[in-house]
Amino acid sequence: MSAKQLRFIVPDDCGGMKARTFLRKRCKVSARIITLLKREKSGILRNGKNLKTIDILHSGDVIVLNLPEDKNEITPIEGDLNIIYEDEYIIAIDKPFGMPVHPTKVHQEDTLANILKYLQDKKGESYTFRAVNRLDKDTSGVVLIAKDKYTATALQNNVHKSYIAVCEGYIENSGTIDKPIGLLKGHTVQRAVIKEGKPAVTHYTPLKTDGIHTMLKITLETGRTQQIRCHMASIGYPLAGDDMYGGSLEFISRQALHCAAVELIHPITNKTINIKTEIPADILTIIEEP
Repeated sequence: MSAKQLRFIVPDDCGGMKARTFLRKRCKVSARIITLLKREKSGILRNGKNLKTIDILHSGDVIVLNLPEDKNEITPIEGDLNIIYEDEYIIAIDKPFGMPVHPTKVHQEDTLANILKYLQDKKGESYTFRAVNRLDKDTSGVVLIAKDKYTATALQNNVHKSYIAVCEGYIENSGTIDKPIGLLKGHTVQRAVIKEGKPAVTHYTPLKTDGIHTMLKITLETGRTQQIRCHMASIGYPLAGDDMYGGSLEFISRQALHCAAVELIHPITNKTINIKTEIPADILTIIEEP
């Protein structure tokens, strides 16, 4: 089965269900994708024949969705990426710090997306760049990319990420920061804890400390822009190297933040996938070993 084709078998408990209901509720196919497939010849098939979304399904029916071919108009730029997981539907890359994830006005041809497009072309693949999670330019670690519309939708809010960070100061106990985050007044990038911001929840656990810095494991309930950086600074423990939020550049030249692991239920195979990366040396060496 190619990445452009999805196959589902109707289980016994879904016999008698309308096709649209089965696709939306059981298969988690978005209404937008269903509408798109209805316009395509052979977009939705049952046992090899065209299927209408109002048709009633039977136990054992084989439903096939033929997704239209993706287009990727990002400029390919030659380079190498550390690919740590890949299959027909997703690809995970260990992004180095200093590399933007996707093109912007300032970064047109020096991004992860540009290099991935070059590698796609070499392999004869073509899929739109859909980053399931996005990291700041100077945050390193796992970036997960979906290779089709369905996978991207299925993974939204269904990927559990674990970060390693080094903050300034000594933290002894685990804690939770539950404070709304929004744009800092007068700024276009920097965030702040503000009453009218969006809800944001960060959990942190200290792993080790030298009294000057503390290494933390961090997990998120929400995925606000710069959430970890903003939240840690808001309680008086900015990340080392994060001068935007008050951190010192004495020990590291970028924010000491790394997306170390992601866990997900694969939307096609239903298997649990764990993807892990090594903590970069510049983060590991901040805390002096006794």
